[in-house]
Amino acid sequence: MLNVSPLSAFNDNYIWLISNGRQAAVVDPGDAAPVRTALAERGLELTAILITHHHRDHTGGIAPLLADWPQAQVFAPAAEPLPVPGARSLADGEPLVLPGIGLELAVLAVPGHTLGHLAYHGQDMLFCGDTMFSGGCGRLFEGTPVQMHQSLARLAALPGHTRVYCAHEYTQANLAFCHAVEPDNPELKKYMQKVAKLRQQGIPSLPTSIDQEKAVNVFLRAHLAGVRARAQLQAMMELNEDHEVFAALRRWKDDF
Repeated sequence: MLNVSPLSAFNDNYIWLISNGRQAAVVDPGDAAPVRTALAERGLELTAILITHHHRDHTGGIAPLLADWPQAQVFAPAAEPLPVPGARSLADGEPLVLPGIGLELAVLAVPGHTLGHLAYHGQDMLFCGDTMFSGGCGRLFEGTPVQMHQSLARLAALPGHTRVYCAHEYTQANLAFCHAVEPDNPELKKYMQKVAKLRQQGIPSLPTSIDQEKAVNVFLRAHLAGVRARAQLQAMMELNEDHEVFAALRRWKDDF
């Protein structure tokens, strides 16, 4: 059995630690310190480092970790600058088995937040970096609204029970925006209460699930008439395509 646990970094990042009790992999280690601490406390050997995209808060800890665990293999997007020499570059559709822990993952290209952003799916788990958040999605630093809309649709098509391991604790702020868009969504209201209780206790709101996000995340709900109507009202223009609704929602959220 694999265990997946969050390691807090910076103000709101999560580095995901995947272990089998002996070996471990980490996803998006922006900071080496919490990884070193967790590995030492749990007696784990680092065998793999998995990267979703090139931003520093997801890659900054790689070199220090390799100094301590030089045998660890680094896996990163082929369409972005490799974070360290010798990293194995990955492209859409490639099979991947994380060394040591044996986790089989499918590599999914999900451009939008960055052009080469990847997500990794396997064994009912999705590591999606900054593409999807609970109740939200990443800002469009490099990609287009069409790209991000398509990437989110690709993730939303995964099995509903898939656990979604996002890279940031943005949930409460995201849900506040979702509530502004869909104030009468009963599933959203229930989820907001659940998340509020978790955060009051200092417990991460993540992982979420694909089904949960389809029920509350307005960026996955641009096809719904009510969401379209609210987006049109905010944008003060007619929106004819779902990706146009998505784009209007993203602009709204940027200034929310």
